[in-house]
Amino acid sequence: MTDAAELTDRTSKLLAAHPPATTDRADFLKARFDAGLAWVHFPEGLGGLGAPRSLQAVVDAELAAAGAPDNDPRRIGIGLGMAAPTILKYGSQEVKERFLRPLWTGEEVWCQLFSEPGAGSDLAALGTRAVRDGDSGDWIVDGQKVWTSSAHVARWAILIARTDPDLPKHRGITYFVCDMTDPGVEVRPLRQITGEAEFNEVFLTGVRIPDAHRLGEVGEGWKVAQTTLNNERVAIGGMRLPREGGMIGPIARTWRERPELRTHDLHQRLLTLWVEAEVSRLAGERLRQQLVAGQPGPEGSAMKLAFARLNQAISGLEVELRAEEGLLYDDWTMRRPELVDFTGRDAGYRYLRSKGNSIEGGTTEVLLNIVAERVLGLPSEPRNDKDVAWKDLAR
Repeated sequence: MTDAAELTDRTSKLLAAHPPATTDRADFLKARFDAGLAWVHFPEGLGGLGAPRSLQAVVDAELAAAGAPDNDPRRIGIGLGMAAPTILKYGSQEVKERFLRPLWTGEEVWCQLFSEPGAGSDLAALGTRAVRDGDSGDWIVDGQKVWTSSAHVARWAILIARTDPDLPKHRGITYFVCDMTDPGVEVRPLRQITGEAEFNEVFLTGVRIPDAHRLGEVGEGWKVAQTTLNNERVAIGGMRLPREGGMIGPIARTWRERPELRTHDLHQRLLTLWVEAEVSRLAGERLRQQLVAGQPGPEGSAMKLAFARLNQAISGLEVELRAEEGLLYDDWTMRRPELVDFTGRDAGYRYLRSKGNSIEGGTTEVLLNIVAERVLGLPSEPRNDKDVAWKDLAR
């Protein structure tokens, strides 16, 4: 069993062989992956050492102290938080070896082709079709996806498509890895309330996917997708933050630096939100510790739900605190950013962008149902489509 002392020793050897000050960033990240220090709980040869997940902090602290580069996790968050755990659990050995290293180093960016114009909150109603080509065994995919973050910079995508319309909607779905550079993949920008196009529409027309890029069994895509979705909600709602990290940081700094803006009412509301932000941060830390024992469960939905509500409340208070200044917005230029930077922009951006938090990664309404049913054990809502073939559903 790998322990903290061994990880410290391995990290020291990595730093000695590849000094961060003189080693190319990409070369250092590749060496770190090959040394098993990327995500230590992954198997050997796949960026890990089969060590307890909790020991990752030992490696991260040693590397941070040495000034080693990271893999820019905000830019590749979909790959790290959603694609990687799904590939690890359901991918063949060849798929794991092909995708995990460039995914972790950031050489290949990933996106998620799940939501559709008619299947957002009700994701299982998706209509994108994947039909088996009898001659080659490949899958031919046709359909449309929407709200796809990073599709404009992504090399690969995780994709769910309907392979059997004669089965009820939660069955007959299969999970694939899609090459975003293949013929038939068209990415169109979706301009948001911020003026940017961080999201995209993706049109799939006759896209050919080899069967080797299927994750899980044919027709079991919904089960595979649950691994992705559970990890997504942990990635969004359970990010590791220092005290006053995230959205509470900018408003706390403004409060300290601008005493002329203070009122008693604003003070009381800020104190309440500060406490809620700290509770959420600590709850996220506990959730990450629980992950040491296994895969994330429905608790991640509660964290993501709290994350969205808290961000919107904090950003609203910040705009109010700044008064006329809060109504200003830095730049409406149409851009296609590679990441979301909540704290690096102004209060107006935070206020507008946080509105999307209650939609992305599972809508608030869906997450409330998940928490009610899977955490609190309440009865599920009545469903009249449970045993109806997807092709017979009203659309």
